[in-house]
Amino acid sequence: MLTGEYLVLEGASALAVPTKFGQDLSVEKIKEPQLIWGSFTNTGDCWFEAVFELPKLRLVQATFNSDSDGSADFIAETLQDILLESRKLNPEFLKSEHGFQVKTNLTFPRDWGLGTSSTLINNIAKWAKIDAFQLLWNSFSGSGYDIANAQYNSPILYEVKNQKPVIQKVDFIPSFSDQLFFVHLNKKQDSKDGIARFKEKREKTNNEIQLVSEISRQLIKQQKLSEFEKLIHEHEKIISSIIELPTVKESIFPDYFGTLKSLGAWGGDFILATGNKDTPQYFKTKGYTTILRYSDMVL
Repeated sequence: MLTGEYLVLEGASALAVPTKFGQDLSVEKIKEPQLIWGSFTNTGDCWFEAVFELPKLRLVQATFNSDSDGSADFIAETLQDILLESRKLNPEFLKSEHGFQVKTNLTFPRDWGLGTSSTLINNIAKWAKIDAFQLLWNSFSGSGYDIANAQYNSPILYEVKNQKPVIQKVDFIPSFSDQLFFVHLNKKQDSKDGIARFKEKREKTNNEIQLVSEISRQLIKQQKLSEFEKLIHEHEKIISSIIELPTVKESIFPDYFGTLKSLGAWGGDFILATGNKDTPQYFKTKGYTTILRYSDMVL
C-alpha cells in the first residue's frame, strides 16, 4: 500500500501495487484422515508444522521453529480459526473421507511484512471456494486491501464502501521509478497494533479521508518526481497528525536528502524513499541493508 494507511479503514481510497514476492499453497490428498500442515520460508526451511484430526479439525500437534515472537499453539490455533471460519462459509470444506498434506512457501523473508497472513487467507479461500474478503473479516480485522492485491497483478485504487470492497485497476507507471526505493527498517510491525493505535487516537477524520483519497488519485497522474514528493510529504503530515507520531524522516532520518514515506503500520516493515544513486549507500551507513529498487519490488 503506497497511500491510505490507517484511513483506508474509514473509507479512504488507497493506492496499492502488487509485489513480485508472495506465498503459494499446495494441497495433496492422503489416505489418513488428517490435515498435515507445513509452512516454509523463502530459503526452504520449515518454520511451522501442525497436524489436525479430520473432520473435527482438532489440533493434534504443532511445532514452531523461529526466533521471533509467538508459539506453536498460538499459530496453530490461529490457523485452526481460519479453517473453521472457512468451513462456516463452505460447510463441505475439509469434510471428505481422506486427508490432506498442505505446504505453503514464501518467496520473501518473513520479517519483510509483505502479507504472510493475507496471502495465506487468500490461498485458503481459493482452496475452500469461498470469498477471501469475508474470510478475512470473519477471522481478523483490516481493510482487505492486501487481499485485493493478492488477486490483481496491476496497481489498484482500493476502498471499502458499505462494508464491501471496491477495486479499480489503474495505470501507475511512474517515469521516475528509477528514483524510487523500498528500505526495510529491520523490524516487522504488527498491523494489529498499528490499527489499535489508530482507533485509539482518531477523532473525526472526514476531511483527512477526502484529502488522502485525493492524494491517491493525484499520485497516479504524476510524471514529475518533485510533484510526487510534495504529495507523499503531505500524506505523511496528515497521518502523523492523526496518530500523533513523528514521520519516519523526523524520527530516524532527519538528514536524508530525499523524501520518505512510511508504508503500512508506522514504525516497521518498509518505507518508500525518493532518491538517486547515493540512496543505497546512505541507508547502508545507517545500518539498513535491505534496499530494493522500485523495479525489484513491484510486479
